[in-house]
Amino acid sequence: MILLRRLLGDVLRRQRQRQGRTLREVSSSARVSLGYLSEVERGQKEASSELLSAICDALDVRMSELMREVSDELSLAELAESAASEPVRPPVRPMLNSVSVTSVAGVPPERVTIKAPAEAVDVVAA
Repeated sequence: MILLRRLLGDVLRRQRQRQGRTLREVSSSARVSLGYLSEVERGQKEASSELLSAICDALDVRMSELMREVSDELSLAELAESAASEPVRPPVRPMLNSVSVTSVAGVPPERVTIKAPAEAVDVVAA
């Protein structure tokens, strides 16, 4: 299951680290407790829109930019999740559509049985 709070936390952490800033600096600037900001970055707490706005201001990042990056991460996570959950299907093998039999080694057509194993078609006289 994809948790939005984890993706959001990852993006916030990357933004902070790109700027070479510490958790303490950002928490002080955003007026958010250090522990709470840490929990948001680790995806353990849901951040309200007010809190996100304060963190974005402290990081000097537009919330729309932050959410766009989160959206991109979410798209990738959804693709990975759906690819992992699709059942493995055996390869499709061509099927025998129709056969016209006139005679096989002198056996009349009504006495001929056709068997279609996985790899080839065998014709057997009954």
